Amino acid sequence: MNEMKETPHIKPNGVEIAETILLPGDPLRAKFIMETYLEDAQQFNSVRNMFGYTGTYKGKKISVMGTGMGMPSMSLYSWELIHIFGVKNLIRIGTCGAIQDHMNLYDLVLAMGASTDSRYVHQYNLPGEFANIASFELLDKAKKAADQKGLPVHVGNILTSDIFYNADSTALEKWQKMGILSVEMETAGLYLNAAYAGVNALTILTVSDHILRREQTTPEERQTAFTNMMEVALELA
Repeated sequence: MNEMKETPHIKPNGVEIAETILLPGDPLRAKFIMETYLEDAQQFNSVRNMFGYTGTYKGKKISVMGTGMGMPSMSLYSWELIHIFGVKNLIRIGTCGAIQDHMNLYDLVLAMGASTDSRYVHQYNLPGEFANIASFELLDKAKKAADQKGLPVHVGNILTSDIFYNADSTALEKWQKMGILSVEMETAGLYLNAAYAGVNALTILTVSDHILRREQTTPEERQTAFTNMMEVALELA
């Protein structure tokens, strides 16, 4: 059982962490999900205010926890959740910036793959290039759940970037030409950790910004308004 274990970053204090966990970047989004959707919820983490909770949704046990911004933060938390606490299904729910003309604010993106400019993969010393891909089991369920709700959803390749403010102003144009749907900063690390451990991972994103059209949502909307994404993710439990 994982309830007696802890790390310097996650201290459950006797609360179990479920085998399926939702991972928003913003810990306040984790708190919102707990308050809005979970029954009988208990907090399992408050270290560095990276809030984590375990409760039930439609009778099934599920956890939710913030992961912070960027691959180093996501990779640290997901590694511990997998290897120390036995989590088997990790579902990132986050925001992204769209870079394709056919996409709009609030559209959902299911990250079938995650290209990256990060060097996180170098630790595995692979004799080639590794393709960061989602668990098909989770991807298939998420697509069906989104379709049942009639939501605008895009499935394809995203970019996980280490760079938010890029000195190369042409970088996104190059990724756009390769069919990349949107940009975020965490998924490739999650997919690599999951692949190496043999567990399931999927990223579900909401378009919070359209980089080409310079459209954006507010911080308040990012925290609470992305309920379609949250509800699709919860169905995967």
